[in-house]
Amino acid sequence: MTQALLQIEALGFGYPEAPPLVSNWSGRIDAGVTLLYGDTGSGKSTLLRVLAGTPPALPAKGRLTLAGVRLDQDAAAYRRDVFFVDPGTDAYDAMSCRECTDALVAGDARFDAAAWQALVDAFSLAPHLEKKMFMLSTGSKRKVWLAAGLATGRALTLLDEPTGGLDGPSRRALWDALTRITAQPDRAVVVASGEHIGDVEFNATLELPFAAGA
Repeated sequence: MTQALLQIEALGFGYPEAPPLVSNWSGRIDAGVTLLYGDTGSGKSTLLRVLAGTPPALPAKGRLTLAGVRLDQDAAAYRRDVFFVDPGTDAYDAMSCRECTDALVAGDARFDAAAWQALVDAFSLAPHLEKKMFMLSTGSKRKVWLAAGLATGRALTLLDEPTGGLDGPSRRALWDALTRITAQPDRAVVVASGEHIGDVEFNATLELPFAAGA
């Protein structure tokens, strides 16, 4: 059986004074690549933020355990083993692409620099590495984050609508990288998407909204 890297127990969260987006969900994210599918507004991005354990995530009930580390017991250690970038963030705008990458992979002892360089080439990012992030298109920003996230050595990588703004060759480079990750026993990647993706053999597909207790 594929190794479970993230254990989810009785997870529940939602916006104040609104029906819960997820209620009493227990499950597992195994090593390899999982598709998180749902329509716009179904809660995909919010779920990723909750799984990342990064403030200001919504208050959540339940327990998350990543590679043996519980979020409620050692939040710092849990977060160090997660790669997640909110696509709407402007936190890196004043950095160059290279500085942004350095910030994203800081402390990641298993970061694969050779894999990152290969992705930089595949995404045609080399001419842009010294440019500030705010100078880049939406697709190029996403490529910077994807190159870092796909080359990380962290246990859990969360990708929110990774194909947004990507050209055809970059999409193929993304599929190729995800396909390689499917064979790695110590990494789990969750791809949140509003479309069913047939270019990658996902280990599992999760579909929002979840039924209570699912």
